[in-house]
Amino acid sequence: MPSTRREFVAGAAGLGAFLAISCSSRAAQDAHVKGAPLFRISLAEWSYHRALRSGALRHEDFASVARQVHGLDAVEYVNTFFQDKARDTPYLDGLKQRASDAGVRILLVMIDAEGELGHADPGERQKSVQNHLRWLEAAKRLGCHSIRVNAGGTGPRDEHARRAAESLAKLGDLAAPLDLSVIVENHGGPSSDGAWLAGVMRLAAHPRVGTLPDFGNFRVSASEEYDRYRGVAELMPFARAVSAKSHDFDAAGNETHTDYARMLRIVLDAGYRGYVGIEYEGGGLGEREGIEATRKLLERVREQLA
Repeated sequence: MPSTRREFVAGAAGLGAFLAISCSSRAAQDAHVKGAPLFRISLAEWSYHRALRSGALRHEDFASVARQVHGLDAVEYVNTFFQDKARDTPYLDGLKQRASDAGVRILLVMIDAEGELGHADPGERQKSVQNHLRWLEAAKRLGCHSIRVNAGGTGPRDEHARRAAESLAKLGDLAAPLDLSVIVENHGGPSSDGAWLAGVMRLAAHPRVGTLPDFGNFRVSASEEYDRYRGVAELMPFARAVSAKSHDFDAAGNETHTDYARMLRIVLDAGYRGYVGIEYEGGGLGEREGIEATRKLLERVREQLA
């Protein structure tokens, strides 16, 4: 948070400029109540990664942009945009207050660059678990329901799966007293194989460990792409959140890589009624425009399926 009035005023002015430019150019089942939509829509911070990296948007202002530009009331943060703040309690409290003031809930923090939970070396795995602990504590302070982690590692797939499951179970034990979940995204390598990651869930067998199925992250290797519909179906029994990945759109507003109607039927048929998070990664549209295209598509499909 800004430490002086000058910094605050400068930050507010920066947010105002960003909004002007943009406008011109708990648990997964919270929403499952009578009269509620089939699912609610949130915004993943990675959708604005270019603006954040360039300085056009500050991490501290992301929640306000989600609300004021996109009309969304929930967000998913990415730890690399506040990497050194995990134990800065005044900063975290200020971040939560800013989101609350904007009418926005922080659902989870996506954790990257904190070591491989499936690493072949036991010491490295333990180090990664400890690195994630500070983010569990930060997520609790921010009012999240989960942290999203990766199941990275090396070696034979069966051994990798066993090691990742062991680390996830340890994290689940750490998350339990904080009333948090640890959820794994299909995010490259074996984790983008739906059957493999579902197997890791069964090995971990922990009530605090689940998945975050992503519609588009099914590239297992440079030469292998897993079937995204099969993969999401395999991961949905363990899902605590869902990521609606988008890249490109046709003239009718449909995503050209994923049949959203088909995919969302899979999500809903699994009994999921929580938030579906927009994660725009395309380059054909600007970030704001890509997010809006994804939001409109989700809303249209939700209406059709209702």
